[in-house]
Amino acid sequence: MAKLVSKIVEIWHDRKRILGLPISFTRYALSEDRLFLKRGVINVKQDEIVLYRVRDLRVSVSLWQRLFGVGTVTVISTDKSIPELMLKNIRQPNEVKELIHEYVEKMKIARRMRVGEMSMDVDDDTIDFEDNN
Repeated sequence: MAKLVSKIVEIWHDRKRILGLPISFTRYALSEDRLFLKRGVINVKQDEIVLYRVRDLRVSVSLWQRLFGVGTVTVISTDKSIPELMLKNIRQPNEVKELIHEYVEKMKIARRMRVGEMSMDVDDDTIDFEDNN
């Protein structure tokens, strides 16, 4: 039987840091089209967000995080399973936010999406604001 091997090329990756050190079992990664979260050592949980679903990005850096050179990037998306993903205690949070933003825009352009053209309602049905008359 043939093995299905699909190597995902990571553009960026980091771990959640404790006291500035990458000693946790939470790992984050960014590819050209997805953002990944993997946590755990015995019971491993993996989540991902497709980048074209990202709606907003936010950076926060507390006093303690600033002391250890880390911060948190919050990713807000239209994904039903993960509407908000926090990349906690990562190095260079502002640069990571900009990198994610760059790839989100590339994905939206590739899918010919713009925020002003469509929106999602609660049922995840697409609402088209353009008049087709």
